[in-house]
Amino acid sequence: QVQLVESGGGSVQAGGSLRLSCTASGYTASRYCMAWFRQVPGKEREGVASIFINGGGTYYADSVKGRFTISQGNARNTMYLQMNSLKPEDTAMYYCAADFDAPCGPPVVQGYYTMDYWGKGTLVTISS
Repeated sequence: QVQLVESGGGSVQAGGSLRLSCTASGYTASRYCMAWFRQVPGKEREGVASIFINGGGTYYADSVKGRFTISQGNARNTMYLQMNSLKPEDTAMYYCAADFDAPCGPPVVQGYYTMDYWGKGTLVTISS
């Protein structure tokens, strides 16, 4: 059974940085899509960034482009989201997602494709 566990959330002031981690387990595929999403209570879930594990290729939402960096860890089952120049509007629950058949990139981040596996989320709070 595929499991995703996020970590690294917390509270920082605007302009600060955080790095989120996602560790995946329970699968054997070597190339697949992973992504970060975020959601604020009362609002729709928003795609943040995606990466094709062991295949390269990253894609970002316009709202985070130039500030956030998605990357794969040395361990192939780990993914990171480095978040710099954080803004109060980045406050949200951040979720890691994975899918072994996803058309990684715009369809995932723009919400046209629903990922199969999700973590429970890690909370990011940015104060002004």
